[in-house]
Amino acid sequence: MIYINDQPAEGPEREIGDDQAPLFFAVSPRKFLILSLCTLGLYEMYWFYRNWQLVKQREGSDIWPFWRAVFGYFFCYALLSRIRDAARDAGAGDLPAGPLSAGWIIISMLWKLPEPYWLVCYAAIACLLPAQIAVCRINEALAPEHRRNDRLSGWNIAAIALGGGMLLLAVYGALFMKV
Repeated sequence: MIYINDQPAEGPEREIGDDQAPLFFAVSPRKFLILSLCTLGLYEMYWFYRNWQLVKQREGSDIWPFWRAVFGYFFCYALLSRIRDAARDAGAGDLPAGPLSAGWIIISMLWKLPEPYWLVCYAAIACLLPAQIAVCRINEALAPEHRRNDRLSGWNIAAIALGGGMLLLAVYGALFMKV
């Protein structure tokens, strides 16, 4: 089991007031991309969980963030539409929630393809990156002093080394090993 700590590796320790709490999960797009690929998609589930956790806190709803993350296929559009609406309200642009959600779901399901074509499922992160870029803009507009979460922690580096190695072996096996 890989534990991923998403707190910034460095930075001053201080209390962030409610006015500076990010609306959605703060993580840099670069870190999001690297960890999503190197954890073989597990970081995407963590990303959904953290965003749903913040939605639950902010809205005071009785949703279960864990299950919304586990069943991300069913709740992807609901989260991306919340991000889209918040981006519009914050003047941070627009997000095509429907096409991005559909793209993420469809591309993620391509893991069922035969070798080596299943590797295309890793391209699904390209559908969540615009959402994370919008999240960064929203958080910057509404909570400019929030922690950016753009540094890799020790746990992040361990996950990259372990998962990245497994990913490289899987790619090598799918492309060059014939049974």
